[in-house]
Amino acid sequence: MKSYFAKIYAKRIVKRMERWSKNPIQTQEKVFKHLITEAKNTAFGIDHKFSEIKNYEDYKRNVPIRDYEALKPYVEQILEGKEGVLWKGKPIYFAKTSGTTSGAKYIPITKESMPYHINAAKTALLNYIHKTGDASFVKGKMIFLQGSPIIDTYKNIKTGRLSGIVAHFVPKYLQKNRMPSWEANCIEDWETKVTAIVSETIDKDMTLISGIPSWVQMYFEKLIEKSGKKVGDLFPNFNLFVYGGVNYEPYRQKMENLIGRKVNTIELFPASEGFFAFQDEQNEKGMLLLLDGGIFYEFIPADAFFEKNPTRIALKDVKIGVNYVLILSTNAGLWAYNIGDTVQFTSIKPYRVIVSGRIKHFISAFGEHVIAKEVETALQVAVKGTDIRINEFTVAPQITPQKGLPYHEWFIEFENEPKDLKAFAKQIDEELVNQNSYYKDLIDGKILQTLVITKVVQNGFQNYMKSIGKLGGQNKIPRLSDNRKIVDKLALA
Repeated sequence: MKSYFAKIYAKRIVKRMERWSKNPIQTQEKVFKHLITEAKNTAFGIDHKFSEIKNYEDYKRNVPIRDYEALKPYVEQILEGKEGVLWKGKPIYFAKTSGTTSGAKYIPITKESMPYHINAAKTALLNYIHKTGDASFVKGKMIFLQGSPIIDTYKNIKTGRLSGIVAHFVPKYLQKNRMPSWEANCIEDWETKVTAIVSETIDKDMTLISGIPSWVQMYFEKLIEKSGKKVGDLFPNFNLFVYGGVNYEPYRQKMENLIGRKVNTIELFPASEGFFAFQDEQNEKGMLLLLDGGIFYEFIPADAFFEKNPTRIALKDVKIGVNYVLILSTNAGLWAYNIGDTVQFTSIKPYRVIVSGRIKHFISAFGEHVIAKEVETALQVAVKGTDIRINEFTVAPQITPQKGLPYHEWFIEFENEPKDLKAFAKQIDEELVNQNSYYKDLIDGKILQTLVITKVVQNGFQNYMKSIGKLGGQNKIPRLSDNRKIVDKLALA
């Protein structure tokens, strides 16, 4: 019965989704006007003369790009008890995230923005049911590996990790199917938590599993260790993996080996600041950008982002394949806000994106500006058709080698390593040259030598994340950085 009614409901939701996806520019214009109208009497709206904003050009003149540091004075007013600061009234939650220079960041979630976090994830699953005709997963158990749902109070506002906040809004009709238990979900220590989740789920009919690939991988490994079976044999009806936060491709081969077969996947693009996109087709690259979700999107070409006055464009002017910094204005009270993610469009009919990296996570120690998407693709090409399996990796520049030219140093934790490490490095390097003309010029000009691979011990990345208090949950290893702060702390093989 659940499967039958899910298909009927899915059809209705997809029809609603198609209405805005076929009218993308008008949808975004409607969202823009609504946001400006609703916030014109807020402290931020008054400071930035929202009452005088008639169009997008006015908005760009009145509202500069901000990151959290620039938004922080307004957040502090909210923490002091003031209402109507960034949005009407007060936020109903603060999503607490790890900051870089400011310590913890408190991202507002409002009564208006909260439903979009919930409905987007629900729509992603219903869309999958409608497009594939497969609703079988609703009959079994579903697990969502996430942060603790324990909610604290900070300055009279409920505060927690986004995934923990969302856990309080799981529909009643899913509660019986949902795993793990509330008690296990509340365990803070990640290793203890995963062990408890394994005990609770090992004998259940798991059909859907969701989480960040690196931490789901840890869950799968512990399942296999305890049961002696592949995950796909342990859970014969498991047929859908839902993930977000990182590119799945570097993990795909390892995950399929742990499962013992292929399963369908749905990629999501959620964040504390909003739910931006989900994979709407199994055979199309990219995720459908959610245009009616209370978010107005702007884009800045990444290679111009650090200029004094970079170009800001709206959706109608984006181009396929260009690396853009994603800028948001939302019904949670974020205005021209830089979340740090970069995206590329794979389609404009409809508008689909891939996450290409982080604007702060790149290597340009020599002017090459290599981004996450390029290193992930290069590695993916190099391992394709081989039995090489990789658990985790990151890349950093080696500017002052003991001898020879500088190079990019790849720190890789292998499960099954190549027979010839230098040949493997050369293959990755050749693919990186094909993707990045600046890197090619540096290699051809003898400014850089071919990349060097350094092996990391088994569980080296997990141990590093544990050492900095970021094991599990929504935490992710940066794929690359412009310095060696991370790699200097990795234990090498």
